Amino acid sequence: MDEPVDSKTVDPSSVDRFPKQKAFNLGDVVTDAAKILTEEERTKLEEQNKRLVTPFQALKLEQEARKHWDLFYKRNENRFFKDRHWTTREFSELLAGEDPTAAASSSPLAKPDNVERISVEKKLLEIGCGVGNLIFPLIEDGHRDYFIYACDLSPRAVELVRKHNLYDERYMKAFACDITTEEVFQTLPEASLDIVTLIFVLSAIHPEKFQSTVANIYRLLKPGGVVLFRDYGLYDMAQLRFKPGHKIAENFYMRQDGTRSYYFAEEEVSKLFCQTGFTVMVNSYIHRRTVNPKENIDVPRIFVQGKFLKPEQT
Repeated sequence: MDEPVDSKTVDPSSVDRFPKQKAFNLGDVVTDAAKILTEEERTKLEEQNKRLVTPFQALKLEQEARKHWDLFYKRNENRFFKDRHWTTREFSELLAGEDPTAAASSSPLAKPDNVERISVEKKLLEIGCGVGNLIFPLIEDGHRDYFIYACDLSPRAVELVRKHNLYDERYMKAFACDITTEEVFQTLPEASLDIVTLIFVLSAIHPEKFQSTVANIYRLLKPGGVVLFRDYGLYDMAQLRFKPGHKIAENFYMRQDGTRSYYFAEEEVSKLFCQTGFTVMVNSYIHRRTVNPKENIDVPRIFVQGKFLKPEQT
Protein backbone atom coordinates (compact mmCIF):
# COMPACT_ATOMS: atom_id res chain seq x y z
CA MET A 1 0.00 0.00 0.00
CA ASP A 2 1.04 3.64 -0.48
CA GLU A 3 0.93 6.10 2.40
CA PRO A 4 1.19 9.90 2.38
CA VAL A 5 4.65 11.43 2.16
CA ASP A 6 5.50 13.98 4.82
CA SER A 7 5.36 17.34 3.05
CA LYS A 8 8.10 18.59 5.37
CA THR A 9 10.60 16.54 3.35
CA VAL A 10 9.85 18.64 0.25
CA ASP A 11 11.13 22.20 -0.21
CA PRO A 12 8.02 24.42 -0.23
CA SER A 13 9.86 27.47 -1.61
CA SER A 14 10.29 26.04 -5.09
CA VAL A 15 8.25 27.69 -7.87
CA ASP A 16 6.64 25.42 -10.45
CA ARG A 17 8.66 25.55 -13.66
CA PHE A 18 6.71 23.12 -15.83
CA PRO A 19 3.33 21.38 -15.73
CA LYS A 20 3.43 18.50 -13.27
CA GLN A 21 2.37 14.90 -13.52
CA LYS A 22 -0.85 14.08 -11.75
CA ALA A 23 -0.65 11.81 -8.71
CA PHE A 24 -1.34 8.24 -9.75
CA ASN A 25 -1.20 6.64 -6.30
CA LEU A 26 -2.72 7.64 -3.00
CA GLY A 27 -0.08 9.53 -1.06
CA ASP A 28 2.06 10.58 -4.05
CA VAL A 29 3.64 14.01 -3.68
CA VAL A 30 4.18 15.46 -7.16
CA THR A 31 6.43 18.50 -7.11
CA ASP A 32 9.38 20.24 -8.72
CA ALA A 33 11.00 20.56 -5.29
CA ALA A 34 13.91 18.38 -4.24
CA LYS A 35 13.82 16.45 -0.99
CA ILE A 36 15.05 18.35 2.08
CA LEU A 37 17.78 16.27 3.68
CA THR A 38 17.94 15.57 7.39
CA GLU A 39 21.24 15.96 9.21
CA GLU A 40 21.60 12.18 9.25
CA GLU A 41 21.10 12.02 5.48
CA ARG A 42 23.60 14.82 4.87
CA THR A 43 26.11 12.89 6.95
CA LYS A 44 25.55 9.78 4.83
CA LEU A 45 26.25 11.73 1.64
CA GLU A 46 29.39 13.28 3.15
CA GLU A 47 30.60 9.83 4.18
CA GLN A 48 30.37 8.68 0.57
CA ASN A 49 33.02 11.25 -0.39
CA LYS A 50 35.62 9.75 1.94
CA ARG A 51 36.47 7.01 -0.56
CA LEU A 52 35.60 7.47 -4.23
CA VAL A 53 35.87 5.08 -7.15
CA THR A 54 39.32 5.64 -8.69
CA PRO A 55 39.58 7.17 -12.18
CA PHE A 56 41.09 3.88 -13.44
CA GLN A 57 38.20 1.87 -12.02
CA ALA A 58 35.63 4.36 -13.35
CA LEU A 59 37.12 4.11 -16.85
CA LYS A 60 37.09 0.31 -16.66
CA LEU A 61 33.42 0.35 -15.60
CA GLU A 62 32.60 2.46 -18.65
CA GLN A 63 34.57 0.24 -21.00
CA GLU A 64 32.97 -2.92 -19.60
CA ALA A 65 29.40 -1.64 -19.23
CA ARG A 66 28.05 -4.12 -21.77
CA LYS A 67 29.84 -7.00 -20.05
CA HIS A 68 28.41 -6.09 -16.65
CA TRP A 69 24.84 -5.97 -17.98
CA ASP A 70 25.36 -9.25 -19.82
CA LEU A 71 26.51 -10.84 -16.55
CA PHE A 72 23.51 -9.29 -14.78
CA TYR A 73 21.10 -11.00 -17.17
CA LYS A 74 23.10 -14.23 -17.09
CA ARG A 75 22.59 -14.36 -13.29
CA ASN A 76 19.03 -13.08 -13.12
CA GLU A 77 17.49 -13.82 -16.53
CA ASN A 78 13.84 -12.71 -16.23
CA ARG A 79 13.59 -13.03 -12.44
CA PHE A 80 14.81 -9.61 -11.29
CA PHE A 81 12.51 -6.88 -12.63
CA LYS A 82 8.74 -7.00 -12.27
CA ASP A 83 6.50 -6.54 -15.30
CA ARG A 84 5.53 -2.89 -15.74
CA HIS A 85 1.77 -3.08 -15.99
CA TRP A 86 1.63 0.48 -14.61
CA THR A 87 2.99 2.15 -17.76
CA THR A 88 -0.33 2.54 -19.56
CA ARG A 89 -1.84 4.08 -16.42
CA GLU A 90 0.88 6.70 -16.03
CA PHE A 91 1.69 7.18 -19.72
CA SER A 92 -1.64 7.27 -21.54
CA GLU A 93 0.19 7.85 -24.84
CA LEU A 94 0.82 4.11 -24.93
CA LEU A 95 -2.94 3.69 -25.37
CA ALA A 96 -3.19 6.12 -28.30
CA GLY A 97 -4.99 4.74 -31.32
CA GLU A 98 -6.39 1.72 -29.52
CA ASP A 99 -9.57 0.32 -31.06
CA PRO A 100 -11.83 -0.38 -28.06
CA THR A 101 -13.97 -2.74 -30.12
CA ALA A 102 -10.98 -4.98 -30.68
CA ALA A 103 -9.87 -5.16 -27.05
CA ALA A 104 -11.55 -8.49 -26.35
CA SER A 105 -9.77 -10.24 -29.19
CA SER A 106 -6.46 -8.40 -29.34
CA SER A 107 -4.44 -10.78 -27.16
CA PRO A 108 -1.77 -12.47 -29.31
CA LEU A 109 -2.50 -15.70 -27.46
CA ALA A 110 -6.01 -15.67 -28.95
CA LYS A 111 -4.87 -15.13 -32.53
CA PRO A 112 -4.18 -18.00 -34.92
CA ASP A 113 -0.60 -18.26 -36.09
CA ASN A 114 -1.64 -17.78 -39.70
CA VAL A 115 -3.24 -14.37 -39.11
CA GLU A 116 -0.98 -11.67 -40.51
CA ARG A 117 -0.29 -8.54 -38.50
CA ILE A 118 -2.56 -5.68 -39.47
CA SER A 119 -0.59 -2.82 -40.97
CA VAL A 120 0.44 -0.48 -38.14
CA GLU A 121 1.41 3.07 -38.96
CA LYS A 122 2.74 4.14 -35.56
CA LYS A 123 6.07 2.95 -34.20
CA LEU A 124 7.40 2.75 -30.65
CA LEU A 125 10.94 2.18 -29.41
CA GLU A 126 11.74 0.99 -25.90
CA ILE A 127 15.31 1.85 -25.04
CA GLY A 128 16.82 -0.44 -22.43
CA CYS A 129 14.20 -3.13 -22.94
CA GLY A 130 15.90 -5.64 -20.63
CA VAL A 131 13.91 -8.88 -20.83
CA GLY A 132 10.71 -7.19 -22.02
CA ASN A 133 9.09 -6.09 -18.76
CA LEU A 134 7.41 -3.17 -20.53
CA ILE A 135 6.68 -4.47 -24.03
CA PHE A 136 5.23 -7.87 -23.14
CA PRO A 137 2.70 -6.46 -20.63
CA LEU A 138 1.59 -4.13 -23.44
CA ILE A 139 1.06 -7.13 -25.69
CA GLU A 140 -0.64 -9.16 -22.94
CA ASP A 141 -3.04 -6.29 -22.26
CA GLY A 142 -3.96 -6.09 -25.93
CA HIS A 143 -2.14 -2.86 -26.85
CA ARG A 144 -0.91 -3.70 -30.32
CA ASP A 145 -1.53 -0.39 -32.03
CA TYR A 146 2.21 0.21 -32.45
CA PHE A 147 4.94 -1.72 -34.15
CA ILE A 148 7.33 -2.15 -31.24
CA TYR A 149 11.09 -1.85 -31.51
CA ALA A 150 13.08 -2.81 -28.41
CA CYS A 151 16.81 -2.35 -27.90
CA ASP A 152 19.26 -3.01 -25.11
CA LEU A 153 22.99 -2.70 -24.58
CA SER A 154 23.08 -6.35 -23.47
CA PRO A 155 22.91 -8.97 -26.26
CA ARG A 156 21.95 -11.53 -23.61
CA ALA A 157 18.89 -9.46 -22.63
CA VAL A 158 17.86 -9.19 -26.28
CA GLU A 159 18.26 -12.94 -26.67
CA LEU A 160 15.90 -13.48 -23.71
CA VAL A 161 13.34 -11.14 -25.30
CA ARG A 162 13.48 -13.09 -28.55
CA LYS A 163 12.91 -16.37 -26.70
CA HIS A 164 9.75 -15.07 -24.98
CA ASN A 165 6.58 -16.86 -26.06
CA LEU A 166 4.97 -13.54 -27.03
CA TYR A 167 7.84 -12.39 -29.23
CA ASP A 168 6.63 -12.16 -32.81
CA GLU A 169 8.44 -10.20 -35.51
CA ARG A 170 5.14 -9.48 -37.23
CA TYR A 171 4.67 -6.71 -34.67
CA MET A 172 8.00 -6.28 -32.87
CA LYS A 173 11.75 -6.34 -33.39
CA ALA A 174 14.39 -6.60 -30.65
CA PHE A 175 18.01 -5.71 -31.29
CA ALA A 176 21.20 -4.97 -29.37
CA CYS A 177 22.77 -1.53 -29.63
CA ASP A 178 24.53 1.19 -27.68
CA ILE A 179 22.07 4.08 -27.76
CA THR A 180 24.83 6.57 -26.91
CA THR A 181 26.41 5.96 -30.34
CA GLU A 182 25.26 6.03 -33.98
CA GLU A 183 24.68 2.27 -33.82
CA VAL A 184 20.89 2.56 -33.52
CA PHE A 185 20.67 4.16 -36.99
CA GLN A 186 21.81 0.89 -38.53
CA THR A 187 18.34 -0.45 -37.61
CA LEU A 188 16.11 2.62 -37.49
CA PRO A 189 16.09 5.63 -39.83
CA GLU A 190 15.80 9.19 -38.61
CA ALA A 191 12.32 10.62 -37.99
CA SER A 192 10.74 7.17 -37.98
CA LEU A 193 9.27 6.85 -34.45
CA ASP A 194 6.17 8.17 -32.73
CA ILE A 195 7.08 7.27 -29.14
CA VAL A 196 10.33 6.48 -27.34
CA THR A 197 10.29 5.14 -23.79
CA LEU A 198 13.27 5.88 -21.57
CA ILE A 199 12.35 4.29 -18.26
CA PHE A 200 15.10 3.64 -15.69
CA VAL A 201 17.67 3.66 -18.51
CA LEU A 202 19.43 7.02 -18.68
CA SER A 203 20.63 6.55 -15.09
CA ALA A 204 22.71 3.55 -16.20
CA ILE A 205 24.60 5.67 -18.75
CA HIS A 206 27.65 7.82 -18.02
CA PRO A 207 26.58 11.45 -17.49
CA GLU A 208 29.00 12.59 -20.19
CA LYS A 209 26.85 10.65 -22.69
CA PHE A 210 23.44 11.96 -21.62
CA GLN A 211 23.44 14.65 -24.29
CA SER A 212 24.41 12.33 -27.15
CA THR A 213 21.76 9.85 -26.03
CA VAL A 214 18.97 12.44 -25.99
CA ALA A 215 20.21 13.86 -29.31
CA ASN A 216 19.94 10.42 -30.90
CA ILE A 217 16.40 10.08 -29.58
CA TYR A 218 15.53 13.48 -31.04
CA ARG A 219 16.80 12.36 -34.44
CA LEU A 220 14.81 9.11 -34.25
CA LEU A 221 11.48 10.75 -33.44
CA LYS A 222 9.09 12.15 -36.00
CA PRO A 223 8.04 15.77 -35.48
CA GLY A 224 5.28 15.56 -32.89
CA GLY A 225 6.85 12.45 -31.37
CA VAL A 226 7.10 12.03 -27.60
CA VAL A 227 9.64 10.69 -25.09
CA LEU A 228 8.16 9.01 -22.01
CA PHE A 229 10.69 9.30 -19.19
CA ARG A 230 11.06 7.98 -15.68
CA ASP A 231 14.22 7.53 -13.65
CA TYR A 232 15.74 7.77 -10.18
CA GLY A 233 15.35 11.14 -8.49
CA LEU A 234 17.88 13.08 -6.46
CA TYR A 235 18.23 11.81 -2.86
CA ASP A 236 16.20 8.68 -3.52
CA MET A 237 16.69 6.18 -0.72
CA ALA A 238 18.89 4.02 -2.97
CA GLN A 239 21.32 6.93 -3.35
CA LEU A 240 21.49 7.51 0.39
CA ARG A 241 22.27 3.84 1.05
CA PHE A 242 25.55 3.76 -0.89
CA LYS A 243 28.62 3.25 1.27
CA PRO A 244 32.07 4.82 0.73
CA GLY A 245 33.84 3.28 -2.26
CA HIS A 246 30.81 3.34 -4.57
CA LYS A 247 30.62 6.98 -5.65
CA ILE A 248 32.02 7.66 -9.12
CA ALA A 249 31.04 11.32 -9.49
CA GLU A 250 28.36 13.70 -8.25
CA ASN A 251 25.10 11.70 -8.02
CA PHE A 252 26.68 8.81 -9.98
CA TYR A 253 27.42 5.46 -8.32
CA MET A 254 28.70 1.93 -8.86
CA ARG A 255 26.61 -0.99 -7.64
CA GLN A 256 28.11 -4.20 -6.28
CA ASP A 257 27.59 -5.99 -9.61
CA GLY A 258 29.45 -3.34 -11.63
CA THR A 259 26.34 -1.69 -13.09
CA ARG A 260 25.89 2.01 -12.38
CA SER A 261 23.12 4.41 -11.41
CA TYR A 262 22.68 8.17 -11.58
CA TYR A 263 20.17 10.21 -9.55
CA PHE A 264 18.55 13.11 -11.39
CA ALA A 265 17.40 16.55 -10.35
CA GLU A 266 14.09 17.50 -12.00
CA GLU A 267 15.50 20.75 -13.40
CA GLU A 268 18.51 18.86 -14.78
CA VAL A 269 16.26 16.54 -16.82
CA SER A 270 14.23 19.43 -18.22
CA LYS A 271 17.38 21.30 -19.20
CA LEU A 272 18.85 18.22 -20.87
CA PHE A 273 15.81 17.75 -23.12
CA CYS A 274 15.28 21.45 -23.80
CA GLN A 275 18.89 21.93 -24.91
CA THR A 276 18.36 19.19 -27.47
CA GLY A 277 15.26 20.87 -28.91
CA PHE A 278 12.43 19.17 -27.03
CA THR A 279 9.47 20.92 -25.45
CA VAL A 280 8.63 19.93 -21.88
CA MET A 281 5.05 18.64 -21.69
CA VAL A 282 5.25 17.63 -18.01
CA ASN A 283 8.17 16.99 -15.69
CA SER A 284 8.33 16.59 -11.93
CA TYR A 285 9.57 14.65 -8.96
CA ILE A 286 7.29 11.95 -7.67
CA HIS A 287 7.81 11.27 -3.97
CA ARG A 288 6.23 7.92 -3.25
CA ARG A 289 6.20 5.94 -0.02
CA THR A 290 5.47 2.25 -0.40
CA VAL A 291 4.50 0.32 2.71
CA ASN A 292 4.00 -3.43 3.10
CA PRO A 293 3.38 -4.25 6.77
CA LYS A 294 3.40 -8.01 6.17
CA GLU A 295 6.97 -7.87 4.87
CA ASN A 296 7.99 -5.03 7.21
CA ILE A 297 8.79 -2.78 4.25
CA ASP A 298 8.56 1.01 4.43
CA VAL A 299 10.38 2.47 1.46
CA PRO A 300 10.33 6.15 0.46
CA ARG A 301 11.19 6.44 -3.24
CA ILE A 302 11.85 9.49 -5.41
CA PHE A 303 11.53 9.43 -9.19
CA VAL A 304 11.69 12.05 -11.91
CA GLN A 305 8.95 11.52 -14.45
CA GLY A 306 8.27 13.52 -17.59
CA LYS A 307 7.06 13.70 -21.16
CA PHE A 308 9.02 15.56 -23.81
CA LEU A 309 7.76 16.56 -27.23
CA LYS A 310 9.70 16.96 -30.47
CA PRO A 311 8.02 20.05 -31.94
CA GLU A 312 6.20 19.89 -35.24
CA GLN A 313 8.15 21.37 -38.10
CA THR A 314 7.15 24.89 -39.05
